[in-house]
Amino acid sequence: MILVADSGSSKTDWMAYRDGETLTFNTQGINPYFTNANDVSRIISKNKELAAYANEVTEIYFFGAGCSSPDKHEIISNGLSAFFTKAYISIDHDLIGSAYATCGNKKGLSCILGTGSNICFYDGEHVHDGKHGLGYVLGDEGSGTYFGKKVLVSYLYGTMPADLRELFAKQFQIDKETVIINVYQKPFPNSYLAGFSRFLYGNKTHPFVQQMLKEGFQEFIDTNVKDYKTYKTLDCNFVGSIAFFYQDELREVFADNGIKVGKILQKPVTGIFDYILKREGIVR
Repeated sequence: MILVADSGSSKTDWMAYRDGETLTFNTQGINPYFTNANDVSRIISKNKELAAYANEVTEIYFFGAGCSSPDKHEIISNGLSAFFTKAYISIDHDLIGSAYATCGNKKGLSCILGTGSNICFYDGEHVHDGKHGLGYVLGDEGSGTYFGKKVLVSYLYGTMPADLRELFAKQFQIDKETVIINVYQKPFPNSYLAGFSRFLYGNKTHPFVQQMLKEGFQEFIDTNVKDYKTYKTLDCNFVGSIAFFYQDELREVFADNGIKVGKILQKPVTGIFDYILKREGIVR
């Protein structure tokens, strides 16, 4: 049984190939910057359907946010091997997974715009990682965390228009102290902040929201995309909920910059799964 996972900080999508059958599962996000090996096993065990196949899994291909160094690979590998005791385990960065899903065997730029954000150049075989992906404190331009922080700060500082401020207060019912505790004292502050970006979707025709979205996508372009000298000659592909749900605004900003947008996938796991099976010589 082959198991493929695409994991962000908020959630992990799993797909399995078992005797010609395709299975899907979902768990909490698994990011080695916020979870240890014990957490990995605990998170998986909470999904009883996935846990039931523990002894049948022989191969695991895990692509995750934060899996960019050997020590972070080890955290995930140790957690998975403690649960899936019979499996060969491969750990890679989520950028590699997004490149497989969006580019296949073609060269292009592959971007992540979900809870966090990142970008890489894919030459059709290998991912060439850059100097991006600085995380929610220093980077994550155009991500759910980025927009969540922007909308939250505008509410707390009182710069949000009155009509939106009233809607925001009803939807979230928070105060400064609650925010401070969740951001500075509780785990997963990036996911907490990203949760506020949902407010933008329900009000995305409002001029204030439109301006915020376009400025955020422009910042992603200026900081990330334009760092690649050949960016105007390549398709710029995306995975993640922010890119998917705000693709009209994203496409407009990218067109204004003369950049061609390729695929936009909400969840890359299906594309990764197909790529892995094809690579392994399995025909569904």
